[in-house]
Amino acid sequence: MIEVHNVSFAYPGTYKPAITKLDFAMQQGEIFGFLGPSGAGKSTTQKILIGLLRGYQGTISVLGRDLAQWGSEYYETIGVSFELPNHFLKLTALENLTYFGALYRRPTHDPQAVLNLVGLSKDGNVPVSQYSKGMKNRLTLARALLHNPDILFLDEPTSGLDPVNARRVKDLIKKQQQAGKTIFLTTHNMSIADELCDRVAFITDGVITLIDTPRTLKLTHGQASVQVEYRQNGHTACEHFDLSGLGDNGDFIRLLQTGSVQTIHTQEATLEDIFIHVTGRSLA
Repeated sequence: MIEVHNVSFAYPGTYKPAITKLDFAMQQGEIFGFLGPSGAGKSTTQKILIGLLRGYQGTISVLGRDLAQWGSEYYETIGVSFELPNHFLKLTALENLTYFGALYRRPTHDPQAVLNLVGLSKDGNVPVSQYSKGMKNRLTLARALLHNPDILFLDEPTSGLDPVNARRVKDLIKKQQQAGKTIFLTTHNMSIADELCDRVAFITDGVITLIDTPRTLKLTHGQASVQVEYRQNGHTACEHFDLSGLGDNGDFIRLLQTGSVQTIHTQEATLEDIFIHVTGRSLA
């Protein structure tokens, strides 16, 4: 769906490129996570891919066609949810969606149905100026879905959301994937990336340092052991056991037989741990 080869970009008047020699490809139906701290080059990459920034070096192909050859019809194919909402504040949510829906040649979803998807079914006739940040972000996602695009670009899609609505948005993203959509997700929230993404790319200072699946990364960088917490003499104690030969480990089996075990956890590294280890940078 998307192929990026040797792409670099520098903003006018700057001496240091914002991104340098990026190489990656996305398959249909894939959720591809672009992960890094603020200023790493995530938003610059997304702006290039959605056609807001020109003058990059390298080649980009979208749906088998050079990005530079796409015209306005490109926006019939992609949907974009920006991190910072940009709506007509004096209009209601339904009026916003009706207006933007009229800009597309392809059939669009019913605005009320899209609001239902993002949990704004009762707020369609409320002026957007009265929306909270989280409500505006959900309206931005609704607008991105309005014309049933083939590719979605989502920038921090759960930013500003409470846990209930964050879960709603994450479930909606997975349903879009199940419907065959390809999703480019930029975030610094590693738990979101771990839960949603098929593959992730780590980017710092405009350079991709690693691309792999979250599972492979955690298996590669995690410890091959389990941590067992149990009660002993009225206190909580903790022991670690190697995964290798665990079923034949007498101490582990005896501990299970005591009935005092409270928790058992494999010692997986988190994506954030791995990011810091690989890049030497935090996500702050």
